[in-house]
Amino acid sequence: MSGYGDGTRAVRAGLPGEEQGTPFLPGPVFAAPFHLLGDVDSSPFSYNRYGNPTWARYEAALGELEEADVVLFPSGMAAATALLLTNLSPGDALAIDHGCYHGVRAVAETYLEPRGVELRQVPPAELAGAAEGARVLWMESPSNPELEVYDLEALARGAHAITVVDNTTAGPLNQRPLDLGADYVLTSATKHLSGHADLMLGYVATRYAEAAGALRDWRTRTGSIPGPFETWLAHRSLATYALRLERASANALALAELLAGRDDVSGVRYPGLPGDPGHDVARRQMRGYGTVIAFDLGDRGRAERFLTSSELIADATSFGGLQTTAERRARWGGDNVGEGFIRLSAGCEDAADLLADTERALTA
Repeated sequence: MSGYGDGTRAVRAGLPGEEQGTPFLPGPVFAAPFHLLGDVDSSPFSYNRYGNPTWARYEAALGELEEADVVLFPSGMAAATALLLTNLSPGDALAIDHGCYHGVRAVAETYLEPRGVELRQVPPAELAGAAEGARVLWMESPSNPELEVYDLEALARGAHAITVVDNTTAGPLNQRPLDLGADYVLTSATKHLSGHADLMLGYVATRYAEAAGALRDWRTRTGSIPGPFETWLAHRSLATYALRLERASANALALAELLAGRDDVSGVRYPGLPGDPGHDVARRQMRGYGTVIAFDLGDRGRAERFLTSSELIADATSFGGLQTTAERRARWGGDNVGEGFIRLSAGCEDAADLLADTERALTA
């Protein structure tokens, strides 16, 4: 599907050729063993832990969007763990953005560091120095939840290390880290790609066949396999990905502009705002600015009153769904944010309704 626009590719990605009397997207394949006659390599499918046609179809679809080899996992954290443990050994160093997703930092602190991996957690401005002599450089831009933006191309091309970009906040239609020099892209398909807040999946994309093969071996040997039904649901949702992203991103920009104009809101971060500290870099390396906004209401009480006063903003974690959601992020711990810090994910409601509801909730 090269040469077509993002929306066209998302609608058609991974679909089989036309065949009389068949659906556009065949249903999920449920199997433990498959029929296998003769040699074990006589079929690509023999036992579900080794491969499933439903995964293969969705991996092909995501591969079209990333222009890379894609390996699917049952969650974003399963994908992250596979990347970390297939690329790091005792004595290696891992340089990581100290503001990246707390689950990734927790795996590094709890399981890697005690086993002899040197962990270098630094602010984005210090990543280039921390990457010197490191085996892996782990980046996330825009970061979750603080939406810090930094120059992925400069870091990836300047590092003598394996470079990983967690692209979950942006997604493949808004940012292409492999084009910027990264070796791997990690994305939680739980978020925008599936978009309905009803499943968990994650994937790794790479343009190195050997690296993809190592990840598939890990998936097979550890049993870190996705469910076929969840995979089919995610593939079905891919057709509306570009549409959902366009609507929700427009809502996010409108909300960010509203929030930035209020005296009772501080610390508004959204890469699409011209005044955002990361706007210039984001404009260079991103195709769109996404659906996530961060802002601060000062204290826990104001943040909680805002969330309970809204009719359209659901108090929930995660992001990238059809419904607008937000949460007081400090309730989880693990992130260096204030008690009044809010991470909001704009959904696909009518913009006028969403803006009015937000104004009412802030006033309350």
